[in-house]
Amino acid sequence: MNDSMAERRLTTSVSGCDIDLITVGNGPTLLFLHGGEGPDVPTDAYIKALAKHFTVIAPWHPGFGRRSRGERLREISDLAYLYLDLVEQQNIKNGVLVGSSFGGWIAAEMMVRNSSAFSQLVLSAPLGIKVRDRESRDIEDVFALTDEEFRAIAYADPSQGYQDLASLSDEDLTGYFRSRESLAFFCWKPYMHNPQLKNWLHRIKIPTLLVSGAKDRVVFDGYYTAYSSYLPLCTHHTLDGAGHFPHVEQTEEFVRILRDHYNVRVAPTASVV
Repeated sequence: MNDSMAERRLTTSVSGCDIDLITVGNGPTLLFLHGGEGPDVPTDAYIKALAKHFTVIAPWHPGFGRRSRGERLREISDLAYLYLDLVEQQNIKNGVLVGSSFGGWIAAEMMVRNSSAFSQLVLSAPLGIKVRDRESRDIEDVFALTDEEFRAIAYADPSQGYQDLASLSDEDLTGYFRSRESLAFFCWKPYMHNPQLKNWLHRIKIPTLLVSGAKDRVVFDGYYTAYSSYLPLCTHHTLDGAGHFPHVEQTEEFVRILRDHYNVRVAPTASVV
């Protein structure tokens, strides 16, 4: 592994909260916000694939993985402001913000508040809004499902989401259940959405790429089409052979689409040396 692909792990204090993160790669800065999965998400293959083209900064959300949530963070808006402070601390400029699922919700909440540090937003099967009426479920109750039932609706190939909990160390197993508890804490009521968010998505005036999977049954059919309609500068790609985690099941295609979108958008203003 060359120096640019060497992974660095560190802990940084942001607004009184300790955040664990990794940095890896070389190139334009890309901040990756993971979904509601367990503690080892930022070291997965898609981070390494992105790191071939970008300097990736991948934090673990407070309360996910090995670190407790703390008392100051109560709502999704708190996470949005925390990461905006991290962006300032890391001096990110003209960056790319990528959020998956729950992380996509956080990314959208950040961008309706302040998008000045980023030139691109990428949402991989984002959550965070409700489209249909109160009697119609937009997002499945994932907390009522067994792991097997969740994999069946979240993946085109359910084996991709299998995790052998018996093989985890005590520390990682604690992190796995801490992550599930924190996801419920932030997303339980109202369930997996901010009732006001869709009313403010028009404030996101940077080019946005929304990538979803054709086999995603975590949300109702049409959810991502509706989501993209609220974003002024949105391009929506649907990937065959993927469910709720297209960046996991179709990593190379996901990165290719992201790179193509990034190059097209930055080419007119790119400096020639």
